[in-house]
Amino acid sequence: MAFEPPQRLVRALGETAPDGDDWLEKLPEAAHQAVALRELTVERVQMPGGRSSLVVLVRRADGTPAVLKLAPPRARPESERAALAHWGGLGAVQLLEPFVTEGVLLLERLHPDLSVRSLPEAKALLEAAGTLRRLWVEPPAGHRFETVAERTGRQAEAMRATAAANSEVAALVDAALAARAELLAEPPEQRLLHGTFRQSKVLAGERMPWLAVGPDPVVGECAFDLARLVRDRVEDLIASPSGAATTRRRVKRLAESLDVDQERLRGWTLFRAVESGVRARRVGRAQDAELLLEFASWL
Repeated sequence: MAFEPPQRLVRALGETAPDGDDWLEKLPEAAHQAVALRELTVERVQMPGGRSSLVVLVRRADGTPAVLKLAPPRARPESERAALAHWGGLGAVQLLEPFVTEGVLLLERLHPDLSVRSLPEAKALLEAAGTLRRLWVEPPAGHRFETVAERTGRQAEAMRATAAANSEVAALVDAALAARAELLAEPPEQRLLHGTFRQSKVLAGERMPWLAVGPDPVVGECAFDLARLVRDRVEDLIASPSGAATTRRRVKRLAESLDVDQERLRGWTLFRAVESGVRARRVGRAQDAELLLEFASWL
């Protein structure tokens, strides 16, 4: 079978490596080797797939359905592996193999085309929040996961550079950076976080009704993780005449349901929305940038 990377993946990796990436060139051969090593039968490549990895639906030698995932180093697949191993299937997809191949994960098969996002909005938020709560555990002793301070520090540098060259976003960037500084001055609990949690990252399963996939794990406070969920379905929020009020109610409702400080959630939501908006503008996704920055202005 030809392991042709989906165009969505090619475009996304092109945004972060515009000068080319030999990982994509080597991907078909790497996929063939991973399949042969594990004696897997390939069903199909998941389409349109993700923005950071190749996902292949396979069956193991005993007929068990599984997912083979290949990701480049920049997607931190070894960090994902460590997080999934620590969660042990509680709230998240389960690892299926004891041995380690760099950049390759063999995972429990969920229902790849059925996410929480398919539910009505109120129900989707409830189920997603419940899944997220199960992931917030103490990180393993001596862990090597990136911290919220480290990750947002890198992001803050890129935001400053963009703002310096574009006065239109300067005010929002200043507000986001001020919020980050205040939040990091007195960081509360330290938990293992999903890192990139949203409704589309929660898939239907057999073992449990809903399980999280695709973490980019980070250690920090729960409000940071919940912040990405606040802006889910942002295009619907922007299109609604009551979008700003709905957003503020969502912050309040999610904070109360998960025992997270409302102001800290608002602050991280602001920072993450501005960071995503500025990054979208930097790589030429003007429409996404406009939506995200308008959303951020409501906070």
